[in-house]
Amino acid sequence: MKAIILNTPGGAENLSMQELDKPVLQEGEVLVKVHAVSINPVDIKTRKGGALFQRLNEQPPVILGWDISGEVVEVAPGVTRFREGDAVFGMVNFPGAGKAYADYVAAPADHLALKPDNISHSEAAASTLAALTSYQVLIHEAGLKEGQNVLVHAAAGGVGHFAVQIARHFGATVSGTASAPNAGFLKELGVRQVIDYTKERFEEKATDVDIILDPVGGETTILSLQALRKGGILISIVGGVKDLMKDTLERKGIRARNYLVHSSGADMEVIARLLQEGSLKPHVSQEFSFDQMAQAQQQIETGRTRGKIVVRMDL
Repeated sequence: MKAIILNTPGGAENLSMQELDKPVLQEGEVLVKVHAVSINPVDIKTRKGGALFQRLNEQPPVILGWDISGEVVEVAPGVTRFREGDAVFGMVNFPGAGKAYADYVAAPADHLALKPDNISHSEAAASTLAALTSYQVLIHEAGLKEGQNVLVHAAAGGVGHFAVQIARHFGATVSGTASAPNAGFLKELGVRQVIDYTKERFEEKATDVDIILDPVGGETTILSLQALRKGGILISIVGGVKDLMKDTLERKGIRARNYLVHSSGADMEVIARLLQEGSLKPHVSQEFSFDQMAQAQQQIETGRTRGKIVVRMDL
């Protein structure tokens, strides 16, 4: 099979296509012939030697990626949820070694869900890590309730555009930060108030907020504390919450924590249901072929991607 190997941490030029043997299944796994993968900022950070690189380097060769959509071609003992020929999608082995940049991926069956028949493999691959992050943060961590006010930073991005839709589906009023060109896109997704972070101070525009999802970090995390109501919660997915915030949190009666998404077939099934009924719609802004992986990663590195970037094996 073809796989893209990271030879050494660094730039996209360090990725190379190689021929490898197909993975050998362990109990509870299925072999997926991959049709599409999606690219995330964590892929870039890991490629450069940060994020999860050390963990992946313990299981060489280092193959990046976690988000897949494809077809089950082999089923190991202990698997009852899927059979050969099933179209499936999911985030595999995160935060471990997903090894998704390959023609075939060995995936734990309990990390996958059946792909809805009303979406493409590209759309399914896009609706994995980013969609799971949004769902787990808002529902499991923040305990989102109908009628709450939610602020989503970088709302037009991969995680952001899913978070907006999930929050709206569960009855929240949503504000989002984005640049002006993305305002129309976010209005279509149901954002009540679009805040142009290049010209406006979100901490003054969004007040009395119940839940803030922060995929940005740095000063954005710190300023976000000003927008929360008493009892509100801020969740950063980039490690933006620091110990030095403790005094502010206690004084204002608010909460803040960091969160790292994890693989979950049960949560993927919820995502699949929302996709099937049309409550959740992934936005794939650009597709690349497998041999254009470097270009796909460079697009993510611009930090200006609307929705998701997908790499298709059949282009």
